[in-house]
Formats: sequence, C-alpha cells, structure tokens
Amino acid sequence: MRFSSFQEMLRNYAETTPEAPALWVPGERGAESISFSVLEDAVERRSTELKAGGKTCLAVFADGSGPCVITIFAAVRAGLQVVLLDDSLPDDTAAALIRYTDADAIWSADDERVSDLAPALTDGVTNGVGRILFFTSGTTERSKAVVLTERSLCASAWNGAKKLPLQPSDRLLCLLPLGHVFGFVCGMLWGLSCGASVALGRGPRHYMDDGAYYCPTAVSLVPALLGFFVTHWLFNQELRLLLIGAGSCPQDLIQAAKVAGLRVAFGYGLTETSSGVAISTGGDPYAMEICPDDAVNIAPDGEILIHAPTCMMEGYYKREADTAAVLRDGWLHTGDLGRLDTEGRLYITGRKKDILVLPGGTKLFLPEYEGELAAALGNSELAVGLCRGVPALILKDEPDREGEIRAAIRPLMDARPRGEQIGQIVFVDTPLPRTATGKLRRWELDRLLNS
Repeated sequence: MRFSSFQEMLRNYAETTPEAPALWVPGERGAESISFSVLEDAVERRSTELKAGGKTCLAVFADGSGPCVITIFAAVRAGLQVVLLDDSLPDDTAAALIRYTDADAIWSADDERVSDLAPALTDGVTNGVGRILFFTSGTTERSKAVVLTERSLCASAWNGAKKLPLQPSDRLLCLLPLGHVFGFVCGMLWGLSCGASVALGRGPRHYMDDGAYYCPTAVSLVPALLGFFVTHWLFNQELRLLLIGAGSCPQDLIQAAKVAGLRVAFGYGLTETSSGVAISTGGDPYAMEICPDDAVNIAPDGEILIHAPTCMMEGYYKREADTAAVLRDGWLHTGDLGRLDTEGRLYITGRKKDILVLPGGTKLFLPEYEGELAAALGNSELAVGLCRGVPALILKDEPDREGEIRAAIRPLMDARPRGEQIGQIVFVDTPLPRTATGKLRRWELDRLLNS
C-alpha cells in the first residue's frame, strides 16, 4: 500500500491489524514484540511531548533502538526538522553537523553525550517542517545533508515493495544504521510499509547471534556485512530473502548465499533518491528492474541519470550550487556509470570518479587497477590517485619496505604504458578514509596527494 506519511502508515495498521507485531526488540527473556497499536500510541505520546518542548530541529543519534525509532516518527509528526546522525560519529564531527543543520535539540540514548554537545546547538529553523536530513559522503570534502521528506521516503518504500514485496508474516532484520538512507528505508520502512514486522538489531557486537535471536525471514545487508555472514555462516533456517545494496557485491558472496537456499536481490539507489531506484527480481542479481515511479537514462559518457519525481530530494541543505550541479531539469546526474539492456534492466559498471584521467587523455579504471595491485601485494589497504600528473600509490605499510613493494609490482608496471605506471608511493600508518559502506573517500586522498 502506498502511504504519504509515517502517521498514515502506522495508523492504517494500528486500525486494521492492531495486535500484529510491528517491531521486535530485546527483552529480559528474549525478543519481545511491539504491536502496531502500541507503536502508534507511543509515537503519538512522544509527539505531544516534542511539540510541548517548543523546538524546531532535532538531531537524532540513530542507534537503531526502539526509543530511537519512536522518537524519529514522533519528531516528524510534531513538525520538527529531523537530522539523522550516525551514532558512531566522534563528538567533534557531530558538533559540526549539528551546527550546520541548525539543530536546537538532540536525542541520544547517552544523556552525557547530549549534555556534552549542548554548546553546538543553534537557534533552530523557521521552515523545517517535514524535512528529514540524511548525510551522504558526496564528492566533496565535507559531507552534504540531503533534504528528504516522509513522503519521499514512504514513496521509496512503496517503490521497492512493488518489485520485492514482503508479507505480514515476514520478519525483517534491521542491522544497518538508520542514519543512512539504505538502512532506514530497506532495513526498516520497507517492512513496516508492507505490514511486516521489523526486528531491531542489537548492534555490531550481536551480528553473530541476531539471526538466532530474532529468526528473521528477510534481511538487508551491505556487501561487507554479507561477507561477514558468509564467513561465519550466519543464515538462520527461517531466512529466505537477502536484499543487498549500497555497493558492488562480489559474485562469490552472492553464490554462497544462493548455496544456502536464499533468494538474493540486489538494489541500487542513492540518498538523493530516498534509496532504491532499481532492484533485481530475477535470476541475475546484477540485472535490475527500474522501480515503478522512476525513470533511468544513460548519458553519452555512460553516466546514469535518474528521474524520480516522488522520491527525489528537495536538495542539499544550504548548498544550492551543489544541488544545481547534480539536479538538472528534474534529472539527477548520479556520477555512477551503467548500461540498460534491451529489456530496460539496469547494470552498474562503475563510478565516474573511479576513472582517473591522465594528462594525455588515457583513462584508468581505478577499481581494476587497485585490484591488481592488491593481489600483487597481498594488501587491500591501498588506493591510486594522481600526483603532479603521475599515478601515485597510497599504501598502508612501512616506508622502509618501498624497495620490496616496487619489486612486487614491477611485473604489473612493465605490462603497462609508461604513463600508467606508479611514479610515487605514499605511505600512511592508518586505514584509508572510507565511507560507512566501505567506499574510498577519493576526495580526501586527492587532498593528501596534492597538499
């Protein structure tokens, strides 16, 4: 069913299936359910409290707990602008984001953290009703806040459910951070919008046993977490469906899940489109069907362009130039590369920013180049960038091993034209900067190479 708001969704199921479980949460004697009617009542009470508080913008440290979910729904119902923050953010980063988004109130399960961050609070906003802000890594130095709405998020959940429906008897395990749109929509809202129940994961320390604890029938995972599931074989016997998204996924992981007897679907979407745009529903997980409300075109240079009128962002918060750069005539220029087959199914082939253009015009596809280097060195904590017009290798290793490293990669270099060969090696002693889904923050690497 298509809903226009969280309130409409919760009220519908509270009236039609009041005793059906909406959420599963940890209890003293195991998992306990919260029915749709109880959840609706809790959201209404919390909304009344928030309205009485007189605040305009609530920053929520989205820890994935029951109180967190209730607070998010209640804050939206109360007319506050809601900013969803990753609960693992260090305080200095969180303070900067709180100031940037004009938050005048904070919710966290950690009262001490709320107190510590109080100096970052602002005077609030005057026009934030209905806005829900998610952060995306973007392509610049500072993360951008994407302005979405409950309407766009509900539309995205409906879009996905039309291609990959859940039944009221399903139990969706939510392990992904609710501060990221893939986790919010595909880890939680997808299930609730279908009248299914959502089991709220107990955090990374319980990845090993949440399956046995909640006995889910479906789960949404990023590729790295799927790898963890495969390594430790965490597929409970009730599980029947995996939805994978937020990054490219190796074929061997997908095949392993299929060996476990699971249906594997792969989704593609962006924060800017409120999550899903295309989902695979057939035998090939990489062949994704476009969701009903959306349209996809491929630009002459291979870039994926998306028209998603019901799910598209309002823009980047307080960054009009950045918005205009990617949203043109209603079409989002994604920065992703792809192709459409004769049946209109979408295949992702890479990222524009993963292509390094050398001074002579030669283009290097970085994931492939970096994969070859990682295999030669037995070290995947590396990246390639451009330094003064020459490819440079950034590597987490010891500088005194440079001779050994150059010897190891020499066969690869000898097989490439001189202009494509590594000219400089930059050693770092910490892991390379990555997004929450494991993608390299290439703009930070560029700054390191050219500072």
